[in-house]
Formats: sequence, structure tokens, C-alpha cells
Amino acid sequence: MKKYLVYIVVLLVGIVLGWVFFNGSSNQETQQHDHIHVTEGKQMWTCSMHPQIMQPEPGNCPICGMELIPAEVSSEGMSPDQFKLTENAMALANIQTMVVGESAGGSNNIELSGKIAENEEANLVQVSYVSGRIEQLKVSFTGEEVNKGQLLATIYSPELYAAQQELLTAVNMKTAQPKLYEAVRNKLKLWKLTDAQINQIETTGEVKENIPVYATVTGTVTDKLVEQGDYIKQGQALFKIANLNSVWANFDVYENQVDLIKKGQDISITTNAFPNKIIEAKVDFIEPVLNINTRTVTLRAVLNNFNKDLKPGMFIKGKINIKSQNNNQVLTVPSSSVLWTGERSVVYVKTSANSPVFEMREVTLANKTGDMYEVLSGLNDGDEIVNNGTFTVDAAAQLQGKKSMMNSGGKNTLEPSGLNTNERIQVSQVFQDQLKKVLDAYINIKDALVNDDSKNAKTEANFLLENLALVDMELLPNAETHQIWMPLRDNILDISKRILNTSNVKKQRSDFKLLSFQLTKAVEVFGVNRKVYLQYCPMADNEKGAYWLSEEQNVLNPYFGDSMLTCGEVKQEIE
Repeated sequence: MKKYLVYIVVLLVGIVLGWVFFNGSSNQETQQHDHIHVTEGKQMWTCSMHPQIMQPEPGNCPICGMELIPAEVSSEGMSPDQFKLTENAMALANIQTMVVGESAGGSNNIELSGKIAENEEANLVQVSYVSGRIEQLKVSFTGEEVNKGQLLATIYSPELYAAQQELLTAVNMKTAQPKLYEAVRNKLKLWKLTDAQINQIETTGEVKENIPVYATVTGTVTDKLVEQGDYIKQGQALFKIANLNSVWANFDVYENQVDLIKKGQDISITTNAFPNKIIEAKVDFIEPVLNINTRTVTLRAVLNNFNKDLKPGMFIKGKINIKSQNNNQVLTVPSSSVLWTGERSVVYVKTSANSPVFEMREVTLANKTGDMYEVLSGLNDGDEIVNNGTFTVDAAAQLQGKKSMMNSGGKNTLEPSGLNTNERIQVSQVFQDQLKKVLDAYINIKDALVNDDSKNAKTEANFLLENLALVDMELLPNAETHQIWMPLRDNILDISKRILNTSNVKKQRSDFKLLSFQLTKAVEVFGVNRKVYLQYCPMADNEKGAYWLSEEQNVLNPYFGDSMLTCGEVKQEIE
């Protein structure tokens, strides 16, 4: 019995140990399997030596040739394309987000800028009906209110003086020559003397030396054109008088926005002076001729102004609700949310409502209305996107080896072929000269980084911003070229500000890589009437490689300075 009891005990111990071993192994395998695989259809493959490489299928690393391995999902359940920022980093970089579409609680509006102007239909020019000299001027300043019938000036007129004497002579011959008498009276009436004034001359027998000028309308003097003592001619303008009980709200509408607006549409107007007051009006007029210099047409609304709050010259903003051609809600995003990389447009989406987790999303854009782009694809109603600090988020994605502006699934988008996607646009010499000054400041930033001089890099970044502000977009030939230039300009502006706002030369070099890409694109597309060299260092940016522009064929590396001064080669000559 003892022998069988021992066998039974050994058997039970073996069963328990087997269960512990095999079940633990199974759990470990399951956990490992769950750790490696993300979700069905989203498994990504990466390189153990180059984690920035992310591909949807197994294969070899395009950089080192090693076999790719399954990308592990993070312990927080993020997919391979997602990354997380700390709350502290979010606050320091002032990263802000917004919800797009109807879920944001707003409507699809086109925003316009404009000014208050006088209602020309209610304006009048007060003229003199006789020639002579202004003896008295009763209006002393521009902006003075006048009423119809108010005395504005008195004029000494030799012609009118002689005509009055003719009247007194004709009165004595009234019975014998009645037609002559009527002719003289009518002559005085043409000079805007009233019957009462003419009768007074006849009754008193006195000739008036000075003739009064009375206001023919009620309004505000907007322009005083003469001074006391001036000699004037018949029909000469004395004052411009405007009735400001109603004013015009004039807005500039860009060429690509014209088809979105119709006469009679509702428009909501706000002023800088009264930002909390919304004025509702209707589109009254759309100018039929396009201004070839600004590529805009004027939109007009008529506003009541009995309390005189609206002053001509005030800046105003207008909003008009629009719909797409299929009458559906159109998703729009601000230009600050969009990063442009050659042919791609990307935004960063916050994927978690309660955690700062982001991922890059490529989008297809259409018309730009004001500061907003229409999104054709890539975003859904209710998506939360980054609208401030987009470059900072992109930099974080690059540092973590995730999909970014510079790295789309492991492919470096800063290849020379990516820079030649557009043919050279023919622009004026003036525009090229203005862009050349921006390039000059960029070259100076490059030279400062070659010398490890972060202070001088900041100074030159400031010069770049000043020259960029002087580049006149209106010199571009059409709205299409405006849409090419503006995102490039916005990206160059944002990156240069980042270089200006840091003294860390390492961060400046990281931003300089982004600046180089955007400015190279601008030089490729518009030209600067100068040969420049596109140079490349494969060791820069943690061996990801980086490009830059130089006016000299000789390589001086801005990413390493003295430590690797001549590392790099000329990849392309841009004529």
C-alpha cells in the first residue's frame, strides 16, 4: 500500500508541475503574442537597428539590409504610428488642439476681411454756382455735422454783382420789356438765388456784395476742399458731404472664393471696435470685375448707422456660411495645422480624448478660404487635430522614430526627386529679388551653424523673418501660385521663429533641416536668379541624412560644424 501511495503522490506532483510549467509558458506566449501584434490589419514591421523604419509588410531594411522584425505595440496600447507627449512638454511648447467639423459646435464659414466705407449713394459734393472769392467760410473742420439749408460760406462774385444791377435796371423796364425782366430773374435763379432773395433785391433796390452758399443736404463734412480767401470758379467743389446714417461694409473676396458667394446671402459682421456686437446683413453687391493686381473682387453689404458707431475706415470681419457643391458639410482646418512636404499635406491627430497621444495623418486639401483649408479626405467629423505647435509635435514624432513630415513609412521625403515635383513658375524679377533676400539670410544661418554660433543664428533668423515679411504675394501671377507660395511661406515663418527662440545649437540644427526643405522647395519653384547647390550629409540627424542649400560648391557642414566640417556632397545644382 505504501508503494502505491508513493506512486500516486509522485503522479499528482507531476501533474501539478506540468500544469504550472505548460500553462505559464502558454500565458507567456499569449502575452508575447499580444505584445507583438497590434490589432488585426495593423501589424507593422521595423528594423532593430533603425527603428524609424515602419513598413506594413515583412522584408529587409532599406538602410542596412537587415531582416525586419514585428513592431511591438507599446505597453499603453498605442499602434506603431502613434506616440505620446508628456503634459509638461505640451505646456512648454504651447501645443493646442481643436475639433474639426460639426462636432466642434461651429458651422462651415468663409471668413472675410474688409473695411467700413461711406455709402456713395448718399454722398454729395457741394459746389459753387458762381465764380469769385470766398469771403467767409462757416465750416471750420472736416467731420463737422451740417444740416440742409445751413449757411456754409459767403462768396463775393463780380459776375453776380453785375447781374443784380441788371435786375434793378430791368425792374424799371418791367412793363415795356417783360421778357428781358424774366430773363434776368432766371439768370439769377440759375446761380441758385431763391425767389425770396431776388424779390428782396427788387424791393430794397440794394445790390448784395456777398452771396451765401447753403447746404443742400444733411450730413457730415468728409473733405473741406477750399479755404477762406480762395478764388474759385463756377462749378468748383467746396465740400464733400456724406450722409453716414448708412454705410457700406466692403470685403475682399479672393478669386477662388467667388463661386461660393451669391447676392442675398446672409453675412455676420463684427468690428474691432465692438468685438462682441454682431451685425447681421445681406450681401448687396458683388463687383463684376476682378482686380488684376490683388486677384480679388469687392463684396458689399449696406449697414444702418443711425447711432454713428460705424466709422468709415474701420476694419471689419465677415462670416458667410457656405456648403460644398453636393450641399454637404465641408471639413476645414486652419493653415497652422498643415505641414507641407513636396506633394504631401499632413496634420497631426490627437487619437485619445484623455491622453496626449498623436499620430500623423495625410490629408487632401482643396480651396483656401481665409486662413482655412477645405479637407477633401483624410479627416472625419469630430477628429481632434493640432492647430498650434504642429512643428513641435512633428519633431517629437521624428525623435521617437514615428511617421512624420520627414519620414513616411521609412522613406525619407527629403530626396532631391521630392523637390522637383513642380515646374519652375515664371514670376517677376522683383519677386525673385525679394525671395533672394530671404535666401541670403538663410545662407547666413547656415554659416552661423557651421561655426557653432547659436547667437548669430538667432540674429540671422530674425533678419530672415524681416525679409520674409517684405515678400509681396501680390506679385505672383494668379491664385494658383498664391496657394503654392502661402503654405511654403507659413512653414518658413514658423520654423524661423523656432530658430530665433532658442539658444540651443542642437535644436537650431534640427529646425534648420526643416527650414532647408521648405526653402529649397521655394527656390526650386520660383527661382532666385542665382545658382545654388543642394548638398547632403548621410550622417546628419542621427544617420537619417539631411540636406541644405549653399552658394558655394565646397561643402561646409552646418549639422556638425568643426567636428565633421566637410562631411557631405553636392546632390544637385539649382539654376
